[in-house]
Amino acid sequence: MSIVKKKYNIITLCGSIKFKTEFMKVQEKLTLEGNIVFTPNFFNNLKDEMNIETKNMLDKMHRQKIDMSNEIYVINVGGYIGESTKSEIEYAEAKRKKITYLENIK
Repeated sequence: MSIVKKKYNIITLCGSIKFKTEFMKVQEKLTLEGNIVFTPNFFNNLKDEMNIETKNMLDKMHRQKIDMSNEIYVINVGGYIGESTKSEIEYAEAKRKKITYLENIK
């Protein structure tokens, strides 16, 4: 008797950390649908307290999550997509990742 291993879809959530509530809802929904979901490392806005090396490290970590993913899911509440998220979308496009948006883009 062989055990069949299911290969789960892996999704990285991208968007502004100010949408923490939406991130949590989407993470729960996607997980219950059978996906592995990567989220930002934290939802506290520490940009003012963070040195450039730490910010760069976190950006690289998030890009590595995108590398490990099959797709990204953009949390674009009210159509909002900030500069960091735009850069993550461009990175995902260059890596030929599927891109899904919470809200339709215009």
